[in-house]
Amino acid sequence: MTTLMIEAGPSVPDALVTRTGGVPLALVGTEWPCCASCEGPMQFLAQVVLDDRAEGDREGKGKGGVLALFACQNDPGMCDDWEPNSGGNRALLFPLDGLEPLPLPEGVDEAPLVLGEVRAVVLERESEEDYDLARAAWAARSERPQLSVLGQLGGRPAWLQADETPSCPSCARTMPFIVQLEEGPDHQTSMNFGGAGSAYAFACEPCGRALFLWQC
Repeated sequence: MTTLMIEAGPSVPDALVTRTGGVPLALVGTEWPCCASCEGPMQFLAQVVLDDRAEGDREGKGKGGVLALFACQNDPGMCDDWEPNSGGNRALLFPLDGLEPLPLPEGVDEAPLVLGEVRAVVLERESEEDYDLARAAWAARSERPQLSVLGQLGGRPAWLQADETPSCPSCARTMPFIVQLEEGPDHQTSMNFGGAGSAYAFACEPCGRALFLWQC
């Protein structure tokens, strides 16, 4: 079984739902992430509500929360935003309660770049366990383009290159896979993962740590 993330039209920018674009929700006092290389504010890409996972994907991995994903797009290709520990991207893990829209950073020359539109995500489950086969099956069944699939929630990552599953920086255990993201169906909603890539997020919920990387 594969849980596909399907593009479902416009969403409220600060809704507590799984979506791409808009404004991330975070705990009070959280600072907007900045790139370790250029020091500019990162672009917010997506928010993933972990409570949406199937029970099989949640077992032993915590009680759910919200994952916020960022990457540097201030000078694409110059800052290393594709590796999990490079400082060019961030994955922030929060509990479900007590979240507020994250304020824009102060004291920076330019405001963070934002995606052109906010898109809601709905989940649809396909019997195929292989992600690529599940995407194709969904597109055939729904008669919608495969580009409407924005990724998968849980399951197994469909690596485009070698397996890069990271270890938790706190406990050193292998991090569970949380979500795979595609770039998006059009230029308004597109996230930059090298032009034709996929992104992968992992989280160690007991330690409250998350990491993010992409391949193309």
